[in-house]
Amino acid sequence: MSIFKNKVLLITGGTGSFGNAVLRRFLDSDIKEIRILSRDEKKQDDMRHFLQANYANVAYKVKFYIGNVRLREAVDFAMVGVDYVFSAAALKQVPSCEFFPMEAVRTNVEGTNNVLLSAIAHEVKNVVVLSTDKAAYPINAMGISKAMMEKVAIAQGRALGVNAKTTICCTRYGNVMASRGSVIPLWVAQMMEGKPITITDPEMTRFMMTLDDAVDLVIYAFTHGENGDLFVQKAPAATLNVLAEAIKQTYAKIDLKYGQTEVKVIGTRHGEKLYETLVTREEMANAIDMGDYYRIPCDNRDLNYDKFFTEGDHKVEFVDEYHSHNTKRLDINGMKKMLLKLNFIREDLGLQGKAKVRDYRSE
Repeated sequence: MSIFKNKVLLITGGTGSFGNAVLRRFLDSDIKEIRILSRDEKKQDDMRHFLQANYANVAYKVKFYIGNVRLREAVDFAMVGVDYVFSAAALKQVPSCEFFPMEAVRTNVEGTNNVLLSAIAHEVKNVVVLSTDKAAYPINAMGISKAMMEKVAIAQGRALGVNAKTTICCTRYGNVMASRGSVIPLWVAQMMEGKPITITDPEMTRFMMTLDDAVDLVIYAFTHGENGDLFVQKAPAATLNVLAEAIKQTYAKIDLKYGQTEVKVIGTRHGEKLYETLVTREEMANAIDMGDYYRIPCDNRDLNYDKFFTEGDHKVEFVDEYHSHNTKRLDINGMKKMLLKLNFIREDLGLQGKAKVRDYRSE
């Protein structure tokens, strides 16, 4: 029996890549109901028809709510009777957040706070907030807004304390391969259209995770988390050069011409880093190694400023941050194995049937 048996799960931003991965994982389980709260009625309608066509016997478990997390009333309406919440609604694109930073604040920070306050008011059992490696040492508006989102969630969890009716945790993960807006679907599309693959910096590294890995991390946080905890999944990384070559070699199995695709270096984009950090040096000083995960408990000091001046932590001096330059590095063959975990690539290679007609190349 799972912890979700006969329970109601709410996913904010549920029509995105993560929401679709959760549906694939839970629809055939003993869960009672999955609620999707999002702004886009077109994506909801697409999801509804897909479920009716492919999961007819369990599609009734999914309920759709049109609403924006920026509006507390919309969140409250969807929250009634909910047991668990995946808080995934966010603005995630680095360039758009750079040009419209207040929009990122309104959704990622204020919207998440609305979800947390609503969950507390409705005595939801567990809330897990989804964050990103860009929140660690952030240099762009998206990462800064996600960092603030983490601070809000951790502060709410700390205020609730132990033995509270609601537990709030954060999860932080790196590049989720083939999620909407990620570089893998873009490069595959460029290659199949006969265009060069555009790389910003060949030596840039990124963590590599699948959507299933992201779902595993959130479930782990549900089952192991205490209020204010931050969970990070250990992950391998690859350079963009290795990733591009792995994609070319993978698609050369369809047509040898793909293996000859030109790689064009265009330079670093606005707001990009050479490598991404999953756990900062300061967090690593207090991180608990859980095997495949790091658990970072919240700082439980109260608002007594004297403690912040008189109580230091020498451990910080002896640890390093955990980033995509110092984690396990994938070679081309290792990256190719990870690519074969992606559904749309397996479909392109004829390794599995096509699940739907795609208007975009992502998971």
